Amino acid sequence: MGDSKPVPKRILLKLSGEALMGQLDYGVDPEVIRRIAAEIAEVRDMDVQIGVVLGGGNIFRGAGLARSGMDRVTGDQMGMLATVINSLAFQDALEREGVQARVMSALQINAVCEDYIRRRAIRHLEKGRVAIFAAGTGNPFFTTDTAASLRAIEIGADILLKATKVDGIYSADPLKEPSARRYTQISYDEVLRGKLQVMDATAIVMCRDNNIPLRVFNLTTAGSLLRIMRGEALGTLVDNGLEQMQEAVSD
Repeated sequence: MGDSKPVPKRILLKLSGEALMGQLDYGVDPEVIRRIAAEIAEVRDMDVQIGVVLGGGNIFRGAGLARSGMDRVTGDQMGMLATVINSLAFQDALEREGVQARVMSALQINAVCEDYIRRRAIRHLEKGRVAIFAAGTGNPFFTTDTAASLRAIEIGADILLKATKVDGIYSADPLKEPSARRYTQISYDEVLRGKLQVMDATAIVMCRDNNIPLRVFNLTTAGSLLRIMRGEALGTLVDNGLEQMQEAVSD
C-alpha cells in the first residue's frame, strides 16, 4: 500500500546526461536510450502526458568547464547546447518507438527544434506528444534540475520524476558509506536542512513552494518507470506532507 496513488495524468521526467551513457565513457548508448524510449512509449499508452528534461553531463557540464578555467557563462552555454544534442537523440529514439515527440529549446535554434513556449508545450502534451525541454532554463548558472522544476511547474505536472543511478535518497553517499540509510519518504524541508544531494537547493525550493511532489528512483533497473506509473512506491518520495523522515530497510 504505502503511498501508492492513482496514475498521474501529466508527469515531468528528469534524465541526467550520464543516464544516457550506459557503460560508455562518453556520449549516448543507443541501447540505453532505446530502452528508456520504449518504457516511455508504454507510459504514454496509459494516457499519461509526458514532459522530459535531459541533462548534458555526458557531453559537457558548465560547472566542470568553469573549474578548468573556462568562463562560467561560456561553459554553461556549451552545456545547454549539449542538452539539445541529447534531446534530439531522444526525440529520434521515441519516434522509432512510434511516439510523436517535439524538442522545445529555451535557446533559439529554429533550424533543428522549436522555441519553448509554454502554451504550445501544453498543447503538444494534450495531443499525446512527448515534449522534450532542451537548453535548461536558457540562462547560465541554473542547473537542468532547476529547469526540470521550472518546467514541471509551468506545465502543471502532477509529479516530477528524477531518474538516477541509485534507488532513492540516502542519508549519505551509499557508494562511499555502505551503512547509509535510504528514505522512502521525506519532506522538502528535511532535504534542505540535511543538505542531501538530491537536486540543487533552488530546484528543491521551487518544488516545495509550488507543492510539486518529487520521486527519485533508479532508472537503470528495467521497468522501474512503468512500475511507478502503476502505483508502486519505488525510490524516495519528497513532498510537503512529512516532517519526520521514514527510513526503509534495504533489500
